Amino acid sequence: MNRLQFARSPYLLQHRDNPVDWFPWGKEAFAEAARRDVPVFLSIGYATCHWCHVMEHESFEDTEVAELMNRHVVSIKVDREERPDIDDVYMSVCHLMGKQGGWPLTILMTPDKRPFYAGTYLPKHSRFGRIGMMDLIPRIAGLWASRRDEIVASANEVTELLERQAETPGVAGPASFDPEWIETALRDLRGRYDAVHGGFGSAPKFPSPHNLNLLARAALTGRSGDSSARMEAGAAAEMARDTILSMWRGGVFDQVGYGWHRYSTDGEWRLPHFEKMLHDQATMLDACVDVYLATGDERLREAGLQTAEYVLRDLRHPDGGFYSAEDADSEGEEGRFYVWSTEEIRQLLPVAEAEVALDWFGMTDAGNFLEEATRERTGTNVLHPGSRETAPPDELARIQSTLLEARSRRPRPLRDEKVLLDWNGLMIGALARAGRAFGAQALIDAAVDAHQFLRRQLKTSDGWLHRWFEGDAAVAAMVDD
Repeated sequence: MNRLQFARSPYLLQHRDNPVDWFPWGKEAFAEAARRDVPVFLSIGYATCHWCHVMEHESFEDTEVAELMNRHVVSIKVDREERPDIDDVYMSVCHLMGKQGGWPLTILMTPDKRPFYAGTYLPKHSRFGRIGMMDLIPRIAGLWASRRDEIVASANEVTELLERQAETPGVAGPASFDPEWIETALRDLRGRYDAVHGGFGSAPKFPSPHNLNLLARAALTGRSGDSSARMEAGAAAEMARDTILSMWRGGVFDQVGYGWHRYSTDGEWRLPHFEKMLHDQATMLDACVDVYLATGDERLREAGLQTAEYVLRDLRHPDGGFYSAEDADSEGEEGRFYVWSTEEIRQLLPVAEAEVALDWFGMTDAGNFLEEATRERTGTNVLHPGSRETAPPDELARIQSTLLEARSRRPRPLRDEKVLLDWNGLMIGALARAGRAFGAQALIDAAVDAHQFLRRQLKTSDGWLHRWFEGDAAVAAMVDD
């Protein structure tokens, strides 16, 4: 085991058996880099990140890669959810260097924390125009030995840009609010709206619940205006409603156990990236509330209640707080827990119900699930009904219950059981609003229980802490908390 065996982050603990000599973020790591006169290799990710797992399996568990890393760099692991402050800094570095960003985030820097390289996922061997670890580490080691001045100059330039960005005035914003900003945002959403499938823009599509909140609230305020304003309000409400309903009927919503997956890899909300994050559940529940209040559509109430049901069943600590996420991967495969073959359906259900399920969920023998990297069919299906009115509700409920019970016997994806103050705050607020809007006292009670949990576990005489995990609370609260 390496030094991460003493960590209290589920993500860092995943890497404790790697042959890489990982350090947690801290003075010891940078002092060691200075003592050895080598660069620092910083890897930032989180416990339920699919591509973080891929890079670990390909590189960090590989003895060849580990030998290069241990010889030429000091390696640091950071959990971005535990330390969002560190992640924010180095994601800014990635963007300043003209990279798109994402996780795992890979940074190389001098021992005094001046970054000179940024990237995301890196394979073991170079391919498809992406440098691999077996090429990158020796190349950096060679440049560090023979062209150190150029590396330091580049690192100084990046650091100066970062410092100027941090010093840019205007953080407090303007002194007054201009209503035209709302109109500009609404025009932008109308221009990007997908009138066929809902949502905004093209694939990959994210739920983006903040857009739905804005549309719903614009609809509510516009109803008191003139006829033109009322027409605009109606259009805003329809965009928000139809987007949620398209997602709810798609594969991006778990049709068996409920809850929202991270995003859709296609434009029709059918093929998701499967991880489930607490903050996504909270913000989508909040959007369901707003759009329900704006439209009165009972289907939005049902979508909201199903979201809450998933959270309370699968993400709640017995004492009331909420866990952070569930992984996309299980049994070494992305989505394995969530997909089905037609043969499985026929074995689990009576003949008539099986045919209803296969038709309603859009399943085929060849499968509709494409592996994200290769885009090849896997022979399995993501469940995504086109409409919730195409089969008797009682029959669908029996099918869903049977599939949920059968799926519960499968090996589950990893659940990241750390409790974060900011994400729990989002969930508490969403549950309280949903309980009031939907007439569901149990949701309000759950919000109260979670609040009490946070006060017991994360409130100290010196203020709030950001993270709790298995009895250990740490990391001073930040702005988002």
